[in-house]
Amino acid sequence: MGRVFLNLLIGLGASIFALPLGILLALGRLSPLPAVKAMSVAFIELVRGAPLIVLLFAASVVTPLFAPVGVSPEKLTRTLLVITLFEAAYMAEAVRGGLLAVPRGQDEAARALGLGPVRAFVFVVLPQALRTATPALMNSFIGLFKDTTLIYVIGLLDVTGVLRNAVTDFAWQGLETEAYVFVALLFWSLCFGLSRWSARLERRLSTDRER
Repeated sequence: MGRVFLNLLIGLGASIFALPLGILLALGRLSPLPAVKAMSVAFIELVRGAPLIVLLFAASVVTPLFAPVGVSPEKLTRTLLVITLFEAAYMAEAVRGGLLAVPRGQDEAARALGLGPVRAFVFVVLPQALRTATPALMNSFIGLFKDTTLIYVIGLLDVTGVLRNAVTDFAWQGLETEAYVFVALLFWSLCFGLSRWSARLERRLSTDRER
């Protein structure tokens, strides 16, 4: 189960950092400042247009070549950074859709009540945007957890990496099917649990909105 913890660690760590970064990227894409908007769009489209496995290989092989002499981030750190940036690009689009769905009158009403631009956004606009974007964000979280299995290709042994190594052992001959079914059921149960929690959260938010 220790290798399952590695998948959970990367998935949870990337989720914690990806959402705030995704919010900033969404704001950058909606910014009236041309430079900020151009950089945000370029980052989002570049990252979303590249397969995650290619970005992981780049982080594993290319990053050490450009790092200062004597400084080389650990492979786990580079992996966590790449997955965080990759998921942030997708979450940015989900958050942007949520922000565009909030009526402009909500911000104007908050301003009329005396809230400044920042407070109006943080306390009025952003919560409504995140509520609208909840289904898309939860899909990103579930996809993120499944994407953690790709870390095996750069030498980090997660649960699927241990499985691939185990089935090459003579002692495991004839048990490959059971091993793969076990891992499939493990990931299915975790992802199914997340999806049920997401559905319950959506219903609760919908009820709160009706009130």
